[in-house]
Amino acid sequence: MQSQDVAQRPAPPSPAGPVVDVEQAEAALVEHYPRLVRLAYLVLPPGLGRSRRVLTAHALTQRALPRNRTPAPVIPAQSTGRDGDPGYALVRLQVLRTALEAGLPLKRKAWPKRSQLPPVLPQVWGLKLFPRSGGADELALDQRLSTLSGPARAAYALRGLERLTDDGVRKVLTTAGVADADGALLEADGIPAQYGLLDSPEFDPCSLQARPTDLMRRRQHLKAALAAGAALLVCGALLGLPGDGWGPDGAAAPPYARNPAAQAALDPAKLTRVSPTAWRGSARTDFSVWPARGDLTGDSALLRRALAVWARPGETVRVSATPGTPSGGPAGPPQLLYAGTVDAARVVILYDGLRVARYAEPKEGTQGAALDFARVDGAGRAEAGAVVLGRSDGNVRYLTAPWVKEAGERDLMKPGSGAMDLALADGVTAPLASPVLRAGACTSWNVLQLSDGTRTRLLTDLGELVPARLTAGRPGSPREASGAEALRTWGPFACSLGTVRSTGVRSVNAWAFNRQPLPDASGSAAWVCTRAETWRGGGARVLAQFHTPGGRYGAVAAKAENVLACGAREPHVLAGVLWKSKAGGWYLLAAGSRDTASIRATGGVGGASQTSLLTVPAERGARAELKGTLRDGRPIGGLR
Repeated sequence: MQSQDVAQRPAPPSPAGPVVDVEQAEAALVEHYPRLVRLAYLVLPPGLGRSRRVLTAHALTQRALPRNRTPAPVIPAQSTGRDGDPGYALVRLQVLRTALEAGLPLKRKAWPKRSQLPPVLPQVWGLKLFPRSGGADELALDQRLSTLSGPARAAYALRGLERLTDDGVRKVLTTAGVADADGALLEADGIPAQYGLLDSPEFDPCSLQARPTDLMRRRQHLKAALAAGAALLVCGALLGLPGDGWGPDGAAAPPYARNPAAQAALDPAKLTRVSPTAWRGSARTDFSVWPARGDLTGDSALLRRALAVWARPGETVRVSATPGTPSGGPAGPPQLLYAGTVDAARVVILYDGLRVARYAEPKEGTQGAALDFARVDGAGRAEAGAVVLGRSDGNVRYLTAPWVKEAGERDLMKPGSGAMDLALADGVTAPLASPVLRAGACTSWNVLQLSDGTRTRLLTDLGELVPARLTAGRPGSPREASGAEALRTWGPFACSLGTVRSTGVRSVNAWAFNRQPLPDASGSAAWVCTRAETWRGGGARVLAQFHTPGGRYGAVAAKAENVLACGAREPHVLAGVLWKSKAGGWYLLAAGSRDTASIRATGGVGGASQTSLLTVPAERGARAELKGTLRDGRPIGGLR
């Protein structure tokens, strides 16, 4: 599809540049091999599949070495470490040119180019190789790039990986044989400039995951080859014929291990289904008492595909999991929570006691199946309130718990505004704007508000399958963030939630641990500590934030990971910040939780206080070390 925009004409002659020896080109290729392979992987057509794109990217890069002395093109090479290197410019141009040729359609009356054929080398027998899965942002970027033409993907990659200007990109594309370089740049402008994501493992063909191919079929083919080589060729041709739709197992890989428990887990008839009223009399109020909902709960073929893909995801299935979540198949028949149509996809939600799994396939076609996992062990009523059904067009839909009576949407940055009602149909919400799908500056943060008739809770989408619960108050006894005081606490710090996206967050608490009068008498600043707890227990992230009167956003004064500060086991915190008054003077402002008896600053700034607050004149850029003492005599260090 994308290849129609690639130039069909020969590459134009490039201006004469310095002659590059084979040894010089080889040195450049070896030194920058990972970047060149990543560039080829980004430009190659997504329709090849991830495994073939990996092997083709390596093959094209290795074939970019010239056979003899070759004039290098006079084209930009502006990335750090490669400025003015004609050898790198030469091999980069060859990699880009062949990657674009790989997307050209095959012609009946012309021999195919070598780059249009599957690579003979490199090959890894018995394994499927594909890059590691990234987070939600990387997945969204890969989906957007797949809609671009080959030249537009090349333009985006040259901007992001090579840091070329538009003029430099235009020259490189023209030299590589692209007929309409300006059109490619214009098309690439339609994708947000998330160039930092191009360096993630999602697009790294040198850092790979490996899975076995079909072991049983390989053994059968080996026996058939010994018996009759001609029969093997015929069988291989038949196996390669395309199908007209989903097979019995959909996008699942062929089975390579069978045992009674595994077979039971693949049987749609053995799925656990809970009564719609089970939650009313159950001692547990978590995902285990959710009934099966949706318009496709009776579609056995869909349920079988979902179970088979969970057990054996094929190479075309996009698999993602929150950190610390195993992605293997279920040990036995899981529980069905949902099976239905969501926008342009058929979605199945399953639960095995440890994880929630979401399977999605397009309503039209057989490409694009996805499998997402989220760890939910130990969830209670507060955390088992909703699951993401789907995201599209910047919006997200949720499936809510059976005890949820009302749903709403509110902007966390506007604590004084009310919540907008969201329609609920069989537990499915109307679409609401997702803060993690928005590009550009953070000007709002929409959250989901759920009410069961007695308590109202707030949940936020952080790019994962299960939204995170929001609370406010002293660690150990937080309250729901839906109250007026809690909303005012969260308002200036809502955008800081973006720092914990896709990290397996279970809940985030905001604790206003102190207020500090400003030395220029302009009011009092608020000190707030936010702590994001994860489902896996470790990896908690803590931010100490500072908010001055009238400011829209809070400022991060200190941050840490895997510390006890600001948590239920250690409800104490000490942090400081350099602050500039309206008159131009600089001060070190430090605050501890209210049970802090004294604070002392050393290093670039010296001072001490016998209270939980410290204000000391300082110089711009000064660095200080903070130490404090709690009322019970224990020492406390400043959060870094």
